[in-house]
Amino acid sequence: MPLDGRRGVCFHRGMSTGLIEIRRAKPADATAVAAVHDAAWRTAYRGLIPGLELERMVERRGPKWWDAAIRRGSRISVLLVGDDVAGYVNYGGNRAKSLPYGGEIYEIYLQPLYQGLGFGQRLFAAARRDLAMARLEGLVVWALADNENAVGFYKALGGHEVASSTEQFGTKSLDKVAFAWQR
Repeated sequence: MPLDGRRGVCFHRGMSTGLIEIRRAKPADATAVAAVHDAAWRTAYRGLIPGLELERMVERRGPKWWDAAIRRGSRISVLLVGDDVAGYVNYGGNRAKSLPYGGEIYEIYLQPLYQGLGFGQRLFAAARRDLAMARLEGLVVWALADNENAVGFYKALGGHEVASSTEQFGTKSLDKVAFAWQR
């Protein structure tokens, strides 16, 4: 059974009709997850994160990095459209111990072609259910404050801003915000 508890069919121009499924990533998915990461990061962060820093971050996360993460048991789930990995979500225990939430979504990304179709909501819901099953109640996710798409996405899902911080990217400091959900 897929992690999202259902199978579906997609009817969208430009995509063939096929099965939609969310499941745990397998080592064989590493190259496809790296490709999603590459395309999604270049789309989401171009103009926000300085170019050289963005290139370094993308290149660090190649297929070998994802293969190692999957093999060591990181919670990474993929969204399949037919046989294609269209997106992924990476999640686990909350890393910010000052925040009273058990779970955290570290990353949720889709290939640009699949954005805006509701697939991100399905990945989010699947990760949230899996975290709850692991008794990691409550959820937090961080986003760059200037990433309007991410901020809008989390607000539309009912996230409430609960913290802020900054992150350094080379010589540029960027604000980030934490969104949270209770059980």
